[in-house]
Amino acid sequence: MLAVLAVLAALGAAVAGTVRLRQRRGIATAMQRATYDVLHTAALAAEPLRAGLTPATAGKAVRHLRTLVGAVGMAIVDEERCLGYDGRGSHHEDQLIAAARRATGTRRSVVLNGSDLPCDRVDCVVRGAVIAPLAGPDGPDGPAVAALVAVADDQPAPGLVQATLETARWAGSQLALAELESSRERLARAEVRALRAQISPHFIYNALTAIASFVRTDPERARELILEFAEFTRYSFRAHGEFTTLAEELRSIDRYLTIERARFGDRLQVRLQIAPEVLPVGLPFLCLQPLVENAVRHGLSRKPGVGMVSIEARDAGAECHITVEDDGVGMDPAVFGQKKAQHNADVEDGQHVGLVNVDERLRSVFGDHNGLVVETAPGAGTRVSMRVPKFHPQVRA
Repeated sequence: MLAVLAVLAALGAAVAGTVRLRQRRGIATAMQRATYDVLHTAALAAEPLRAGLTPATAGKAVRHLRTLVGAVGMAIVDEERCLGYDGRGSHHEDQLIAAARRATGTRRSVVLNGSDLPCDRVDCVVRGAVIAPLAGPDGPDGPAVAALVAVADDQPAPGLVQATLETARWAGSQLALAELESSRERLARAEVRALRAQISPHFIYNALTAIASFVRTDPERARELILEFAEFTRYSFRAHGEFTTLAEELRSIDRYLTIERARFGDRLQVRLQIAPEVLPVGLPFLCLQPLVENAVRHGLSRKPGVGMVSIEARDAGAECHITVEDDGVGMDPAVFGQKKAQHNADVEDGQHVGLVNVDERLRSVFGDHNGLVVETAPGAGTRVSMRVPKFHPQVRA
């Protein structure tokens, strides 16, 4: 019997030692685990909020916000309706909407107790609520777009009030980021429209003039050029999609150069060096074509004799490196920098407006470190380079 007890004691000590060892080797402390849980829950709530405030996104975000605050019920409401509700107390929706209307109107939080939320249901657990306004895109000083409502099963404690206010402030910042992203997308679309308007009149006039010159002397060539022109304009004026692939952009550039070679003849030489691996890479729509047009229109058209346009796309690991170079007349780098700062660049019939436009769109999508690099000097031609990530979460070609 004593031997059995000794064995059990030894096993118990071994188990206790193993438990202590596992605790020491644990993945995280209690504080670290709590931090992870909060950040993970916040990330889950941020994803729908960053898509803008709608009933669908509010419904997805509110259950994670309730976990963050620790309330028995949580709602996002505007002045007219409840956009999303999670937990208990939804039968107080009308009262909460009225309180939210006061909070958004004054941009001040509202704390309700049991007497402010009368109810004839015997099973009702609602004893109070905290309503905090959600700041709109103009920040805390601007109008509130909605309110975050935390429902309590007791008189709202200071901890619940503070947690609700901080969560509302954080959620408002996510909505502001969503509006910023939406504004950047609208700006990108507007810049594409401006780019089309800037490029089209010059190219259309020159293309039609070139085609007309072949109508009598070479009707078959004129027919081919008309088809190339039609496909080029179809691509340039397509109504959908902010992004394209490098292969599609190069295909459109080939059509453009086919028409331009009809104008310039042997004066225009083209060299292509494209790695097949980078053809599927996604990039902003019409971000490469303006570089080629700039090389032809402003670099080579003013150069006597033969001119060369080189287009290179190299595989560089996680990136695609693209370069458009011409051996044309070039320009003073200081002049280009001044035009970029002015942005309107109305000198010399809009010269290099396309470069500024492309630079800003690349930076808005990929970040400031992914803008254009322009190397030029009078009489030394122009070399324009860009680095495009092969994969980017915003790019859907």
